Amino acid sequence: MTSSLTDLLTESRQLGFLGPGPVEAHISHALAFAAAVVEIPARALDLGAGGGLPGLVLAATMWPGTQWTFLDAQLRRTDFLARASAALGLQDRVLVLNSRAEEVGRENAHRAGYDLVVARSFAAPPVAAECAAPLLRIGGWLVVSEPPATAAAIRWPAAGLAQVGFGAARAVDTVDDDGDPVHFIRMQLLSIPEDRFPRRVGVPVKRPIF
Repeated sequence: MTSSLTDLLTESRQLGFLGPGPVEAHISHALAFAAAVVEIPARALDLGAGGGLPGLVLAATMWPGTQWTFLDAQLRRTDFLARASAALGLQDRVLVLNSRAEEVGRENAHRAGYDLVVARSFAAPPVAAECAAPLLRIGGWLVVSEPPATAAAIRWPAAGLAQVGFGAARAVDTVDDDGDPVHFIRMQLLSIPEDRFPRRVGVPVKRPIF
């Protein structure tokens, strides 16, 4: 019998992949990502897909023509994501990768290959920007879930983002299906990142670009 999205995310939380709070609230927050997306992507990637947020939720409920890649470095999580995708009948348009973003960003199959990268609790802003930029095509978008009232210009400075080809970060404030406020940061890739990006595994954390 096909599992429901709620059942699978409940299992994800039991496995320790999701934080506290009702699963329905996690789903509602994940769906709110769509409000920050400028255009329906042909190809999208969830950076640090973890327990299925937001990628699994978006793949199961939004944009049925979108091809997804779920990227996570922890094998237990990617094993769960592969199984969950199959249970939801998404295996034909979901690729699950157990790898590091710094490595995938240098692979021809993925570099400059995506219209949209989404991230929720992946890493600090400079790490997320450096890891996401090489994955995006020119004109593609990075959408990141941020704490409420986050100042985009402070956490995502324009000069720092420009180092990897992004334009200025913009805040997108909306509400989820429960009426709770949610906050996203959105930025567009304007130029191809230099070949040196992303740097080797661990370097973006040790020596952040901003």
